[in-house]
Amino acid sequence: MSFPLSRPLRALTAAAALGLALAAPAQAFTLTSPDFAEGSTLPQRFEFKGFGCAGDNQSPALRWSGAPAGTQSFAITAYDPDAPTGSGWWHWSVVNIPASVTELRTDAGAAGGAKLPAGASHVRIDYGVAAWGGTCPPEGDAPHRYIFTVHALKVPRLDLPADATAALAGYMINANSLGKATLTARYGRPAAKGKQQ
Repeated sequence: MSFPLSRPLRALTAAAALGLALAAPAQAFTLTSPDFAEGSTLPQRFEFKGFGCAGDNQSPALRWSGAPAGTQSFAITAYDPDAPTGSGWWHWSVVNIPASVTELRTDAGAAGGAKLPAGASHVRIDYGVAAWGGTCPPEGDAPHRYIFTVHALKVPRLDLPADATAALAGYMINANSLGKATLTARYGRPAAKGKQQ
């Protein structure tokens, strides 16, 4: 035999159900690529063309989802913490990606910015150019890590000088961050024949 719930008990039950719904976790902020998987080796076409490297110097495609509430723009960075410089190596920095955008296609990092979404722009990286600069670790090094990061920002755009460095962009990105998602791959070049490791 069942009894109808009293009005206070019905209200309490409804409030508890609402509380459970509000407590449901938000979708995780994630970054993926159709060109490589987390922890995998980057394909050679993403290698730099120059400094002894002979790749196609293309940037990989990136896709993201689950951005935090309040996101007004995105930035993308690619960084090698293992470069023998004392400060790592910035391979890519893109700012002012509109909040409506959720992917960059393969080779979006081409010089000139024509393959970027409208409004987005490259920042000068450690190769000295405002474009994607591919992988090019020293021959014989253990494979380097390449950390791709999408940053969700609380501002619609970053006002950076035209000659801003990736480090300055990184400072402004971190100062306006609502969250970030990363994707890491590795890349190495074997020692040239006849060279000692």
